[in-house]
Amino acid sequence: MYTGAKQSYQFYHPLQLFYSFFKSLVGKDVVVELKNDLSICGTLHSVDQYLNIKLTDISVTDPEKYPHMLSVKNCFIRGSVVRYVQLPADEVDTQLLQDAARKEAMQQKQ
Repeated sequence: MYTGAKQSYQFYHPLQLFYSFFKSLVGKDVVVELKNDLSICGTLHSVDQYLNIKLTDISVTDPEKYPHMLSVKNCFIRGSVVRYVQLPADEVDTQLLQDAARKEAMQQKQ
């Protein structure tokens, strides 16, 4: 669970860390690359515990290859088809993520 005031990530399952992190990026612009090589730029509207993503105000990075996507403005992306999510560098607290990953690794060893 992400808590805004304290800026810490608590997790109970390996995906929980990513879920908490993505929840903190709601309202930010991201690029989601799918396993079928389609890349979609948009504003992160929501994310759920399965890492399904809803984007608003979307555009595709290669409109010539995907002209049918030009009329789409919002989309829901199933988490299992996501290859990468490109994030705004200034929004990522890498130290906080590294600390959370270390804590998760220590808990798995116990």
